[in-house]
Amino acid sequence: MNKKRIVIKIGSNLLVRKNYILNKEFIESICRQISKLYNEGNEIIIVTSGAVGTGLCKLNLLKRIKSLREKQAAAAVGQPLLMRVYEEYFSKYDIPVAQILLTRDDFNDRNRYLNMRNTILSLLNMRVIPIINENDTVAIEEIKFGDNDTLSALVSSKIDADILIILSDIDGLYTNDPNKDKNAELISEVKEITNEIENYAGKNVGSDVGTGGMYTKIQASKIAVASGVEVVIANGNLENVIMKIINKERIGTRFIPKRKEIDAKKRWIAFIKKVNGKLFIDDGAVDALINHNKSLLPSGIISVEGKFEMGDTVSVVDKSGNEIARGLVYYSSDEVNIMKGKKSSQIKKILNRYDFEEVIHRDNLVIL
Repeated sequence: MNKKRIVIKIGSNLLVRKNYILNKEFIESICRQISKLYNEGNEIIIVTSGAVGTGLCKLNLLKRIKSLREKQAAAAVGQPLLMRVYEEYFSKYDIPVAQILLTRDDFNDRNRYLNMRNTILSLLNMRVIPIINENDTVAIEEIKFGDNDTLSALVSSKIDADILIILSDIDGLYTNDPNKDKNAELISEVKEITNEIENYAGKNVGSDVGTGGMYTKIQASKIAVASGVEVVIANGNLENVIMKIINKERIGTRFIPKRKEIDAKKRWIAFIKKVNGKLFIDDGAVDALINHNKSLLPSGIISVEGKFEMGDTVSVVDKSGNEIARGLVYYSSDEVNIMKGKKSSQIKKILNRYDFEEVIHRDNLVIL
């Protein structure tokens, strides 16, 4: 077997039972499987959920707390306990582990983003398994990752992983909810994430101990496959599930990566930097961007949504609201509102600052 760089995301429902008891038997099984891959020379990164649930268990809070402040407090209690269990089981195989706690802001700032990558790669070179979690004690609701599905995809993209394995308590992506429809079929392979595939996922928000449903897993898969990373969503309760996935057994739903990867800078623009607004563009501008690799000019912009400043990432959408691209803007939302639909000769007369002809240059634009 060729050596691989493998990211394994473990969901809250696997780590914490419904009665908020930490599932140590499961963690022991996962560590045993990972140790085999590790000893074969593979590089392993774990993205773990479960800090909040572990904290609830320790504090004997049998009813899920609702306020963000209480969740952050539970995470502060649960995170060291969770790491202690991982360290205990990996130490049986003489495998060192490291804790990395991240927030969305760590990805929005490119310098912090690059430093994070260097740290993870250094740990892998030292044969240490990084165990990554969202820093729930400081993350606010508006910028949370969604049970770490998105976080695992961003990490996979950044470190050029070969495969992302998303483990949950579900078998994969179905054509309908299998709990409600006995005719629902498991989709074993997805070559392209279409609107139909996204509709299969719905928009359910998870369970009592987690925040990510199938929809967040599909969105995470979009990020990973666009970066050339294979994704498998599978049931972590299956025996030797990780080994079976790596050996290409038919388990769960496998997402095939795109052959043409997006370069590192454009990955950051498209998937990692926070989107602060929308630009609605006309059909001519859509054609220019998609078919002719052009920059976005003011004349093609119909309307502006949201507040943003120069250097922010915005979503570029067609007249029907379909997102076609993302990019870094040269102008603020107030300035674009003045410029929209106008030609350069007109803009020079009404705008104090007209440093660039483009609102988004093609080098800072990613077609989705």
